[in-house]
Amino acid sequence: MKSAFFAAAFALVSSPALAVGTSEKMIEFARAQFSNWGQSATIIDAVNSQNTRTVEFNNSDIDALDQAWRAEVGTSNRPMVDEILSNALSQFLAEQVKNSGGVITEVFVMDARGLNVGQSAPTSDYWQGDEAKYSETYSVGPNAVHASEIELDESTQAYQGQVSLSVVDPSNGEVIGAITFGLDAQTFF
Repeated sequence: MKSAFFAAAFALVSSPALAVGTSEKMIEFARAQFSNWGQSATIIDAVNSQNTRTVEFNNSDIDALDQAWRAEVGTSNRPMVDEILSNALSQFLAEQVKNSGGVITEVFVMDARGLNVGQSAPTSDYWQGDEAKYSETYSVGPNAVHASEIELDESTQAYQGQVSLSVVDPSNGEVIGAITFGLDAQTFF
């Protein structure tokens, strides 16, 4: 009954003017998860490693990678997507989603350029640098948080809110990337 009500409620607020905001409970949950495992060596090492590789990328390089990713998503021939999904960070993130009991619908980590480093499931695009989840965290500082409106996510097919946080290297206190948690909105309302 709750599921039917929730789906109907979101159907009524499908217009941007009536969008439902991410709750404070969702932000608190994401912060708690991040403090539990978000600064693990698995995440920090992967982001630092990718930052070393992507530091010289220009806009054309980033656009080409993003276009290649978009062309592969949803196809059976997807070497770039499969390479990211099989890395140690993606496997770690997929395990965190699995262990959340459905509360976390997806999680992905971005480097200093806004490019995906690891993800629990394929995202629709590879470059997040043009989106608020990146620009309102990485560029803002160590304690930055961005919370999205709740909407039907095309990659997870679930009503979710996204909460994004800056990823900080504990060895020097510098922001090195960002992490986004997709959270099942129904759990929090």
